[in-house]
Amino acid sequence: MPPFNQRSAGLDLVKWLAMVTMVADHLRFIWPSAEWLFVVGRLAFPLFCLAIAANVARSVVGQVFTTANGRYLGWMLVFSVLSEWPYHVLDVGTRTFSIMPTLTLGLLLAWGVHHRTRRMRLLALGTLLVSLLASDVLMYGWPGVALPSAFLLALRGGRGTWLVPGFVAVMANLSNDWLRVNLGEPITLMTMTAALLSAPLGIGILRGQYSLRIWRVGRWGYGFYPLHLMLIKCVS
Repeated sequence: MPPFNQRSAGLDLVKWLAMVTMVADHLRFIWPSAEWLFVVGRLAFPLFCLAIAANVARSVVGQVFTTANGRYLGWMLVFSVLSEWPYHVLDVGTRTFSIMPTLTLGLLLAWGVHHRTRRMRLLALGTLLVSLLASDVLMYGWPGVALPSAFLLALRGGRGTWLVPGFVAVMANLSNDWLRVNLGEPITLMTMTAALLSAPLGIGILRGQYSLRIWRVGRWGYGFYPLHLMLIKCVS
């Protein structure tokens, strides 16, 4: 895998696959009978968490209060607010926030795990406490908040450490009441399999070597989330 301080084509590929599978998942609002889209969509959230973990791993341990990190957190907070209305307009019956608050809390927790200063450990502890208390209203619950940190540990580890984020991804999907009640259903088993395999798939793509130039996923990626929700709502 390229050094974390360089632009990674693998990281951009992870982001592209995350966005494509996210759109596939949300296309179910247009084609409700296409259950296979739900299974494909289980790749999206873990891949976004992997992208967060890879970005955190690129930073120097102990240097958290930087301009780049401030912009990173700022964009996450802004689009956590901007994404709520489109998300609830599309998914009227949902009881959770959009995915953005979960990812934002996941970033804070990953910072605490990565930087390991006393202040950041307190931040991580506070973030974990908030995610436990608010688990019912967070998409993917507290395991979803923990998933970027699980990927961060896997990126530091050796062979087989993908099992950690893989199983956390499965736990995150089991925050879905229907899946938890219907564990033996084929759709549930396929969903859990997709969640588990998202970890080795994503890490393999991230660490790959690519000769082709990959279109960079920049800040426009933040706006893609609420905009694509509104577009699907207009079509459905």
